[in-house]
Amino acid sequence: MNLIAGVDSSTQSTKVVVCDADTGTVLREGRAPHPDGTVADPEDWWRALTTASDGLLDDVAAIGIAAQQHGMVALDEHGLPVRPALLWNDNRSAQAAIDLTEELGGAQACAEAIGSALVASFTASKLRWLAEHEPHLADRVTDVLLPHDWLTWRLTGEFVTDRGDASGTGYWSPREGRYREDVLATAFGGRKPRTPRVLGPAEAAGHTRDGKLVSAGTGDNMGAALGLDVRPGDVVVSLGTSGTVFARAERPSADPSGQIAGFADATGGFLPLVCTLNAARVLTATAAMLGVGMAEFDELARRAEPGAGGLALLPYLDGERTPALPDAAGTLTGLRRDNMTPENLARAAVEGMLCGLAAGVDALRAEDIEVGRVLLIGGAAQSRAVQVVAPLIFGVPVTVPAPAEYVARGAARQAAWTLAGTPNPPEWQLSGATELDVTDPDAGARIRDQHTNSFAQVHGT
Repeated sequence: MNLIAGVDSSTQSTKVVVCDADTGTVLREGRAPHPDGTVADPEDWWRALTTASDGLLDDVAAIGIAAQQHGMVALDEHGLPVRPALLWNDNRSAQAAIDLTEELGGAQACAEAIGSALVASFTASKLRWLAEHEPHLADRVTDVLLPHDWLTWRLTGEFVTDRGDASGTGYWSPREGRYREDVLATAFGGRKPRTPRVLGPAEAAGHTRDGKLVSAGTGDNMGAALGLDVRPGDVVVSLGTSGTVFARAERPSADPSGQIAGFADATGGFLPLVCTLNAARVLTATAAMLGVGMAEFDELARRAEPGAGGLALLPYLDGERTPALPDAAGTLTGLRRDNMTPENLARAAVEGMLCGLAAGVDALRAEDIEVGRVLLIGGAAQSRAVQVVAPLIFGVPVTVPAPAEYVARGAARQAAWTLAGTPNPPEWQLSGATELDVTDPDAGARIRDQHTNSFAQVHGT
């Protein structure tokens, strides 16, 4: 049996899974943390990968890398970072995104050029910030990579990427299938640093020093879609550090509102995606404020009635990407003496987080994406309170796959595909999912209306 490895280098940690290439059965796993923050020394990712994979890879034939999207790894002529990498969740580039959008002709022109409206998260926006605020460092930049590109380079010595991760830079066009050098130069003050070669979905990036095949790799959301084997009618809602909503599509999207990012996927198709900055940490922050652990928080939220007694939480605790409110703060509305209970506050946190993601599901529907069911993944998906509330909020059946490292699994599946050299990825079965039906659609509609009204009250739209 051939063994393959998949790596998920996320914001918070590196996860490694070793799988049977034919069945996808996970045989070994490893994990190592990353330092917290919105910037990172790329060497921390390498140290975490080395630690997480220690003793796991000796008999592995191929490796795939998936990693957090958008991060700017700017290298000099010696291959050294000119500064710590700016991660997707670093909002210092918010004004740069606005300025660059204007210079490129507005949001519609941006969406047509690169499939997405520019926001602070995108690499292009971060390059603009670097050019404006640290020009002495920008002058030294010869190459710009994404986190997964950098790890692949450390493994193979090759500067390569894939179309999925490239589509999150803000200077690669999913519709045209090429870098937009004009956008890159505009973003970086006329400079055009080298960008990694874009590989096909099953094309090899190279080999490690000890001869292991390395696949093209991809971004974390593309890896999750591959790991879950997302089919037509499936919409994935991921509740991690960020919240994401995405689905596979046969044609590229170009939403000038900025709500939908028009990404490519890891199979040759497309992956329209909505991202929020605030997801699982809304729950942990609320639990900390209440002075309880997550198990007790979960129980408090389940004891409250739908609608949390009229409380509504707009959970923009770290600003927000969708809607584009980078400087916003969280807001709790509807406070009255009779509803100020721990149970209602816990429930409001769950409902507020999920309402933010449900707006993303609605945005995909508006783009004619079929929504037959929601696949709910990420650490917060295992919360019983979340599982109770999710079908109400989304209004369609919800499937909660068994806990697994689906981004790493997707990277491993890509590695197995590259190793096999077949036209399509191997068929790997998922098992152990929890199926949740919609029991009270009227309650869900009332909760959504409550949040819509609170948003209009606070933010005026």
